[in-house]
Formats: sequence, C-alpha cells, structure tokens
Amino acid sequence: MVREWDPRTASSAEIASLLDTLNAVLAADLPEDPSWRESCLREYLAEVMPGERRISWVAQAEPDPDGTPGAILGHVHVLLLGNIGVLEVLVHPSLRRRGLGRDLVLRAARRVYQEGFESIGVEVVGDTPAVGFYESLGFCREYVETRSVLDLATVDWAELAEMSTGVGAGYHVQFHPGGPPDELIEAYARAKAELRDIEDGELRPSSYDPQRLRDSLDCLHRRGMKPYIVLALHEQSGEVAGLTEVVVPAQHPTRADQYDTIVVQDHRGYGIDRAIKARMLLELRSAEPQLIEVQTWNAQANEAMLKVNAELGYRPDRDWCEYSVDVAELVHRLDSSR
Repeated sequence: MVREWDPRTASSAEIASLLDTLNAVLAADLPEDPSWRESCLREYLAEVMPGERRISWVAQAEPDPDGTPGAILGHVHVLLLGNIGVLEVLVHPSLRRRGLGRDLVLRAARRVYQEGFESIGVEVVGDTPAVGFYESLGFCREYVETRSVLDLATVDWAELAEMSTGVGAGYHVQFHPGGPPDELIEAYARAKAELRDIEDGELRPSSYDPQRLRDSLDCLHRRGMKPYIVLALHEQSGEVAGLTEVVVPAQHPTRADQYDTIVVQDHRGYGIDRAIKARMLLELRSAEPQLIEVQTWNAQANEAMLKVNAELGYRPDRDWCEYSVDVAELVHRLDSSR
C-alpha cells in the first residue's frame, strides 16, 4: 500500500519503522557509513526553508492480524525548490527489483508535474544499484563530486595545530559555534556569493542573501543539525576573506558533514583554506568529542581544495552524482511501462 505521508503527524512507530528501512539500505549500499539514529529524525524529514515544500509517500506492508500497522518498506519524498523537484527514494533491500521503486518515483513525478515543475533532480551514490535504476528511467548525469572521509583517529593533532596557524599576516581566524554572529551576516553572505562563479551542483544550493542565510541557519537548528563556522577576517577591511562550515547532525552524530569552504578571490594565496579547515577540526575535537569522522564533497576540477583535504588526511571514498530528467518525459515513460 502506497499512501501520502506527513512526518509531522506520523506515529512514533512509523518513524522507527522508516529508520529501520533507511539503515537496511545503508547496510546494503554504504556499509562503511554510520547507522542513523531516531534523534530529530522527524524534524529532519519535516522542516524546510521558507518558500520550499516537501511532499512524502510511504509504501507500507499490510497490517498484522492483531491490527498492528505494517512496516514501512519504502519511502519517497520530493523537495520543491526554485524550478526543480529534488527526489529521494528508499526501498528496503529485500523488496528491490519488484517495481516498488518505479511506483514510488511515478507517484512523486506525477505530483511534480501537476505542480508545474519541469524537471526532477536526484543525488545518486556511485557504485550502488541506484545508478542503474535511475539511468533506466531516463535520468541523465549532470554533475559528479567525490566524497572523501577523514578518520579522526588518524589525525596528527600537533601537525594540525601547526597548519591552523599557517595563515598569512593581516588575517584573523575566528570560531563560531551555531553560525556567524549577526553583525557579520552580510559580509559572510558576500563571501558565499563567490560560489556563483563556481560550477556547483544545484541540489544543495548555497545562501547568498543575508536573510536567506539566517533562514538557512534556523532551518538547520530546527532539523537537529548543529552548524559550526570558522572564518578568516581581513583585518584592514573587516571583510570575511574565507569561511568553512561543518554540520553535526543529531541523526548520525559520529560523522560530521562538511558544507561550504570558500576563500574570496582577492584573498587567495595566503594559506587561508588550509588554516581554517585545520582550525575547524581542532575545535570539533573539543566541541563534539563523540565525532569519529568528517565527510566532504568536492568536484574533481577543484584541485586546490582536493590538495588541502589530502594534506589534512581525507581519503577519497566514492563518487556522488547528480542526475536530472524532464518531468513530462518521466511520467510518460513510467505510465507507458505499466
């Protein structure tokens, strides 16, 4: 049975059942990744940025003879933002290759089409069955990043401390748990606007507007995701010359997620990128003692950041791909195959 589903009103048993399926998928496809926890999972699934909407469906087994609701064995949600619907699909490994994934995609695609959107995007992890699944539906690869993982047990902390002081004269490095202070929001947003000049993926948009940046930070907190910021200030102008962001999710608190790292064009060549990332790791060691790993994503063309990450001890893990498809074509293809 497939039905529309709202995580805000779902029972605790449904949230727990969805978590079981999510962890079964991780165990099959990404066995080195940490299992997710139920902490703030409801909020993670429900909270969105202003102007965005998330619509979800679940595939649920038939109730038990005693009336106990059946397990959630599949889930799809689509996040409607900008001019695209961003899709995410989970199917329990025991039910793969039975058409359930196609049914879930069709359910979401029909809604996206009805809402007037022209395309659907999806993140696909390399070397998993999802690659062949989405390509068989007509999705085309648009963008590829490499995920790298840092095992904190392998870090030489004395060497890292030395790296953190390797910034050129005229810059001051600051650590801000929770997000940048409000008096620096506008300068921070100007620095993030540097991403406009980089060929970046569209499915994880950055926030260049000060108010949207505030909304983004608020949304992270509501979803149970703790942001940490390290920035480099140019002492003469007071401008943000560089920044790096890491988020520690309540849902998998032993592995943190690296978000943006940016050095403003006029301030490159002064060692800022390596210094602020090293400082971040030093601060996380104290602020989040349960952390075991940090993961980051980089385009292969970003050679400078790949070099910095390698110096810090990150090791390439696997490709992370973005695919897209025309919604009308997808709906037609899926309807025709039924």
